[in-house]
Amino acid sequence: MENNPNAKLLRIFIGESDKAGHQPLYEAIVFEAKKQGLSGATVTRGIMGFGPNSKVHTAKLFEISSDLPLIIEIVDTEEKIREFTRVVELFFEQTGSGGLITLEKAEVIRYKAGK
Repeated sequence: MENNPNAKLLRIFIGESDKAGHQPLYEAIVFEAKKQGLSGATVTRGIMGFGPNSKVHTAKLFEISSDLPLIIEIVDTEEKIREFTRVVELFFEQTGSGGLITLEKAEVIRYKAGK
């Protein structure tokens, strides 16, 4: 992807324990993004959060949670992001996973591989 003042940022919020078969859902989403030629993806693990069920998940030592929040972020052109969003929704339907998908404006200032 080249510098793009009209790029989009896709954020996918899921739980760490969500699965697509025997594979973690976040891995399935990232590998599918790579397969579809998106510019890149990053998975961030949260230390605390809650979703629609209002159950708080936390990484505190005395309360080990196996379902910490994860955020997958992908930046690309609007066309590619919107097409990929449909794929993510299919993953959610097939796996029965809950989640949140957001789309924001993003301006790509630099996108280059390192040495």
